Amino acid sequence: MEKHTVYILKCSDNSFYTGLTSRNIDERIAEHNSGDNRTAYTFKRRPVKLLWYSEFSDLGIAKEKESQIKGWSRRKKQALIDGDFDLLIEYSKNNQDKNDPSTSSG
Repeated sequence: MEKHTVYILKCSDNSFYTGLTSRNIDERIAEHNSGDNRTAYTFKRRPVKLLWYSEFSDLGIAKEKESQIKGWSRRKKQALIDGDFDLLIEYSKNNQDKNDPSTSSG
């Protein structure tokens, strides 16, 4: 059974990058750090470090989760990374992400 991994990286400029891969997560991180793709978001932000990941058996669900996380503010992503589900819920209830200047692009 194929697995699909949604992941969050911390880049050298302290930004977060959220991605999805169906490959081995360690190989994918190595690929980000290799700099082979000059057009990639992470190219000028290397090295990157894996902070969080979750595996899914359904590609559709994995794509939905990646898209959902990409829309979150930095502080909400940090709560997920830290496993602070109380804060994650609080940030969701407050719905302040739309007005949060720390929202990142990915």
